[in-house]
Amino acid sequence: MTENKRSASDMQPLVADLGRLSKARVLCLGDVMLDRFIYGHVERISPEAPIPVLRVDDERAMLGGVGNVARNLAALGAHVSFASLVGDDEAGHSVAAMLGGIPGLDAGLVVEAARATTVKTRYVSMGQQILRADQETTKALSDDSRRALMAHVDSMLFDVDVMVVSDYGKGVLAPALVRSAIEAGLKHKVPVIVDPKGRDYALYRGAAVVTPNRKELGEASGLPVGSDDEVVAAAQKLMADCGIAAVVVTRSQDGMSVIEKGSVTHLKAEAREVFDVSGAGDTVVSALASALATGFDLGDAARIANSAAGIVVGKVGTAVVHLDELEAKLHEHDLSHIERKIVTRSVAQDIVANWQAKGLKVGFTNGCFDLLHPGHIALISAARARCDRLVMGLNSDASVKRLKGETRPVQSEQARATVLAALAHVDLVVLFEEDTPEALIKALAPDLLVKGGDYTLDQIVGADFVMAHGGRVEIIDLVPGFSTTSTVARMK
Repeated sequence: MTENKRSASDMQPLVADLGRLSKARVLCLGDVMLDRFIYGHVERISPEAPIPVLRVDDERAMLGGVGNVARNLAALGAHVSFASLVGDDEAGHSVAAMLGGIPGLDAGLVVEAARATTVKTRYVSMGQQILRADQETTKALSDDSRRALMAHVDSMLFDVDVMVVSDYGKGVLAPALVRSAIEAGLKHKVPVIVDPKGRDYALYRGAAVVTPNRKELGEASGLPVGSDDEVVAAAQKLMADCGIAAVVVTRSQDGMSVIEKGSVTHLKAEAREVFDVSGAGDTVVSALASALATGFDLGDAARIANSAAGIVVGKVGTAVVHLDELEAKLHEHDLSHIERKIVTRSVAQDIVANWQAKGLKVGFTNGCFDLLHPGHIALISAARARCDRLVMGLNSDASVKRLKGETRPVQSEQARATVLAALAHVDLVVLFEEDTPEALIKALAPDLLVKGGDYTLDQIVGADFVMAHGGRVEIIDLVPGFSTTSTVARMK
């Protein structure tokens, strides 16, 4: 048996092939739920009982359970087939609507009227969960619902490369359904990845991979799992006793272990900062499934999944990892500090939400910034002095050309973004294709909107939105005598 310890630098040979993850076709089966996050500040203790009083600032809802696996797969560009069950209630309707909003997702959602859709509500203050409240039904689903779900699985297996079975113990994955699904996968030669629950892994016989965390591995095997050798022994026992081909064990700060027949690989954890572990296991499963679906071997698929986990635990709530983030993560040893500041809109949304959840005030300003001059520097410096983090919205080349004429921009969007990112006062640079930054401002919801020049509030794009969400708008006087347009004219 071979045993290896690998680090992030080993990821570099995989980067060139990472784009093929977007070609994955994955079927997701399991317990879907609604994750609600209520954010606020605790400033006092209740006079009624020794408990904190949370002053609510924001509320968000997103798909959880196997729904979060689907969200993560979609963020990587995969086509998702989805089979699950909800109740005929408000939460179930929300789940259905959210699934309908995921591009490329084919939903097979069964509705059971007598059942409550699972809802997990987390209360968060200053980045820390202070309470979680669960509403759920864990009884087994009805025979009619089980047959309806299995019918969806049978119809979808013809057009997928991998099936994910996410068991959260909420009653959807009754033993008979799990067995039928895995047997159908074997019949169609579709590998099955199981995110397991409970102690009887014989239920998952025939699975290509199971993905327990260390605690679950110990409970299922009945063996100690403290050291590398103990984790390997426990995984090998499950493989032998339960007819499972491979085990991928997530081990929190100790990384991940991949145990196959004749091969063991231990991967170091890649998270720089752990902010929220909600849904991290779903990210691992989705990245693993996408990689296996597109021809990566299990070792390389696990390294990709390990990198994805390192990204998602630094985000807020039940988050996802986008393909461009994953590519940047694998490239990070080659990327400069400057290049890491230049991100896409979707990545910026996650970063800004993360900053805000930590109580940081996020500022935003925008422009073409074609030829950077002292007036620009003064504006950027003044904006950064008024916030904890500053995001620069940058017009794309096509946008500048529409606004300024065919001879502009003088510098390409990449050159302009690099110059801005090199400034110490700039924390993030995001390109936008539209003529105005309105859509970007609405996507990021900054706390502060800064504009330079002789404007009134009603003339500033995005001002109404920012103020309606409790933010502030400031107009900063520009340094006289500096203009990119006049500079270009003088050059001519």
